[in-house]
Amino acid sequence: MRRAGPDPSSVRLPGPWTHRAVSANGIRLHVAECDGGGPLVVLLHGFPEFWWSWRHQLVDLAERGFRAVAIDLRGYGDSDKPPRGYDLWTLAGDVAGLIRALGESRAHLVGHDWGGLIAWTVTALHPRLVRSLAVLGAPHPLAVRASVLRDLRGQGRASASYALGFQLPRWPERSLRADDGARVVRIMRAWAGPEWAASDDFAAATACYRRAIQVPGVVHCAMEYYRWAARSQLRAEGPRFAAAVARPTAVPVLQVHGALDPCLLVRTAAASRRWTGSGYEMRVQPATGHFPHQERPSETTALLTRFLGS
Repeated sequence: MRRAGPDPSSVRLPGPWTHRAVSANGIRLHVAECDGGGPLVVLLHGFPEFWWSWRHQLVDLAERGFRAVAIDLRGYGDSDKPPRGYDLWTLAGDVAGLIRALGESRAHLVGHDWGGLIAWTVTALHPRLVRSLAVLGAPHPLAVRASVLRDLRGQGRASASYALGFQLPRWPERSLRADDGARVVRIMRAWAGPEWAASDDFAAATACYRRAIQVPGVVHCAMEYYRWAARSQLRAEGPRFAAAVARPTAVPVLQVHGALDPCLLVRTAAASRRWTGSGYEMRVQPATGHFPHQERPSETTALLTRFLGS
């Protein structure tokens, strides 16, 4: 008999934030909020994490006067896990609905990995809701698409090293749950810079992610993000989505990328410039892998606060 996983509410880790559920786009999203009284900043996590990956920025941004809200994306943590909706159209709708449900007309978006891809998409599809866009370890969706096809030995090989395996039925789910989520640690160590991967903070962080990935339904939902990304390229939906997000953004964009990121390469991130306007800035953090906000939290928060304040 399979052992039941942790209760979804177990991701509501204690701290100087408030946990609550918000209804948006037809589902219930769990958020953690630190309210500094100022403009709304929505923080969107990536794989294989949950809202807690923004623990440093939540507090620091609130102390600098922002209303910082980190969410569990659809399918993760204590948010709803419906059987469908893991395409970027719907995921962007979740964030757009959340901004409105929080009583705001606009927000600064900060996204990492899949959260960054979602943030790019919200900016393209719902531009009136976005004040600015900051992305970490997350090139523009069309930059990723083009690089996978044209840079076969670079981004193509990097993406294939993990994303191809995620297309298989059932096996990725079993492997990520096995041994109390031990594969999460292996994935994050392979993607992180060596300094953070050898630190006590990495051990403590991945212990939380191991537990969160075992919440019933999470690992399947996480795989559905990757499956949609691959399968949509073989359907009419792929070109339709590409056309929808092809217009350059009209808001300021800050792109933060780790120099050692092995899964989304610096040159892929730099190719995002094509889909931005005049207010674009890219910062490459040395000796940093795929998780700048966790590997170098003080430096990353300083970049964010300067950008958001400007």
